[in-house]
Amino acid sequence: MKNTFFIAAAMSTVLFFSCKEVQKDTPEAEVAEVKTDDFDYQVEQFADIKILRYQIPGWENLTLKEQKLVYYLTQAGLAGRDIMWDQNYRHNLTIRKALENVYTTYKGDKTSEDWKNFEIYLKRLWFSNGIHHHYSNDKMKPDFSSDYLNGILAETNTTLEGEAFDVLFNDKDAKKVNQAKGVDNVAQSAVNFYGPNVTNADVQKFYGAKKSPNPDKPLSYGLNSQLVKENGVLKERVYKSGGLYGAAIDKIVEWLEKAHGVAENQAQADALALLIKYYKTGDLQTWDDYNVAWTAATEGNIDYINSFIEVYNDPLGYRGSYESIIQIKDFDMSEKMAVLSENAQWFEDNSPLMEAHKKKNVVGVTYKVVSVAGEAGDASPSTPIGVNLPNANWIRAAVGSKSVSLGNIINAYNNAGNSGRLKEFVNDEEEYALEEAYGQVGDKLHTALHEVIGHASGQLNPGVGETKETLKNYASTLEEGRADLVGLYYLYNPKLQELGLVDDWKKVGMAAYDGYIRNGLMAQLIRLNLGDDVEEAHMRNRQWVSAWAYEKGKADNVIEKITRDGKTYYNINDYEKLHGLFGELLRETQRIKSEGDYAAVEALVEGYGVKVDQKLHAEILERNKQFTSAPYSGFVNPVLVPEMDENGEIVTVKVTQPDSFEGQMLDYSKGYSNLPAVN
Repeated sequence: MKNTFFIAAAMSTVLFFSCKEVQKDTPEAEVAEVKTDDFDYQVEQFADIKILRYQIPGWENLTLKEQKLVYYLTQAGLAGRDIMWDQNYRHNLTIRKALENVYTTYKGDKTSEDWKNFEIYLKRLWFSNGIHHHYSNDKMKPDFSSDYLNGILAETNTTLEGEAFDVLFNDKDAKKVNQAKGVDNVAQSAVNFYGPNVTNADVQKFYGAKKSPNPDKPLSYGLNSQLVKENGVLKERVYKSGGLYGAAIDKIVEWLEKAHGVAENQAQADALALLIKYYKTGDLQTWDDYNVAWTAATEGNIDYINSFIEVYNDPLGYRGSYESIIQIKDFDMSEKMAVLSENAQWFEDNSPLMEAHKKKNVVGVTYKVVSVAGEAGDASPSTPIGVNLPNANWIRAAVGSKSVSLGNIINAYNNAGNSGRLKEFVNDEEEYALEEAYGQVGDKLHTALHEVIGHASGQLNPGVGETKETLKNYASTLEEGRADLVGLYYLYNPKLQELGLVDDWKKVGMAAYDGYIRNGLMAQLIRLNLGDDVEEAHMRNRQWVSAWAYEKGKADNVIEKITRDGKTYYNINDYEKLHGLFGELLRETQRIKSEGDYAAVEALVEGYGVKVDQKLHAEILERNKQFTSAPYSGFVNPVLVPEMDENGEIVTVKVTQPDSFEGQMLDYSKGYSNLPAVN
């Protein structure tokens, strides 16, 4: 699961999910700019997107063998890049290949507004890995006409026709993932996990008939396949060598085998061998075996995430999106934060959960701060800031989990920031001063608590199925909100100061609570068009947590809504009572998960997390117009360049930075286009 970094107006709390929020969020707007070096973090800005760079600190301290391992793992990740494009939408690769050919070969007028809009549209597609917005899931329509596109296609001898052309301009396939209540979510979602004639009922019937060999260790049915209907019969197209996406998977395997040859230790090598076997066979038991081995392999300086993992893009939560993140351990910060892992049982024992829902033995929770060396698939260009895996509940309970915070990504966000939006949305100078002094430490701790303690906490009641079966389309937002609530509950607790993590637990907690409520009730609305419902899982969870606490605290005026000079603010009058409300809601969300209470999660999310106060939304959008900084940020990746001796052996790997976003995207298309346009 991922925690996504939300670069948006006036928000201070980093969290959501994956737990990819992901997603993911702490906006650059929430912190003052903190330049720590002369590195240029800014690349460019277009539409609602800002492109940044990140560094790889400590690279020069790695051994040659470690540098090779990172390089091979990074190449393995990039080898599967096209899989994510095809998973997102069935015509994405056809569209991308056509538009890129136009972009690189067109010799006509490049000063016209139409051409400039064409460039922006292509960049938006690159950023989102397809034609649907990476966060809202809405189809992005171009600001040029079909006639103009036909003209430049003809001038460059490029073919784009039929449905793949028409869909750019019509209303078909308008939502990549449709989580709305009362619709057939599968049929109404454009994501390419299901055939066009597959329905919710088909999916539920198909997987309802599957039984795991060991009910206590349920297999992740559907994780690595596409479900289609042929002649009225449902069948899976499995992602594997020789199967769906086989051409790209074979390239991934080639690089993973090279990585296996330079593994740091036997445990790491054994895990890589199982991942290779999984890619070759598509066997879900091998996937579980791999996750057990990978979770237990905690030694070494290098780690990685690679495969079909997060299920946020599936409206019913079965199928995993392809992603890759390569990580180098930050020893100093990991040592400082390891105290959370070491005290995981204390947090579980002292939580407000019902006793039956507490784990009696929290095992294997590891937490590391890492530096990212490369990302691909669903993790790039829009990246999480924290990840907790594996996702299978039984593996978490029996073996444990790995939680990482992407330290150099967070550093890049903070160094690219400004404080303008924060000043606009805080209620008073006291709130602003708290954020300036304690906001960043609060964000980091919330990320850590969310990932290490939150996702590892609680247990299902005996006999209750996996949440994708019981809570269905609400499973992801419930889990992200639950982990957020664990973090919120403990952020306002003297235990953090006792453990040496903060100097003033109360002020850190107050800053974190201010930021979360400000974000959940106001700031994140800049990401929505006026009139839209909240649909993204992490945005929903921030809103239902905040709105529930606001409503339940009205009698005691815990959170006060203030109108001043035509502007709305929220002020927390009683942090102690808000802490109690967060504990109450945490207890209820765990009950819902533990018991598989679909009616309750539907009432919670639909009642508090979906609808938006349109008058307030219009006000927030108007107040935000003064700021030119884009609400979403993502990254180009450093380029790892191996240098060879006369025998073709790598003698060192150098880190370079790409000059431009479009340059890296075109390089990726040239070097890693391992799939045909239609799969």
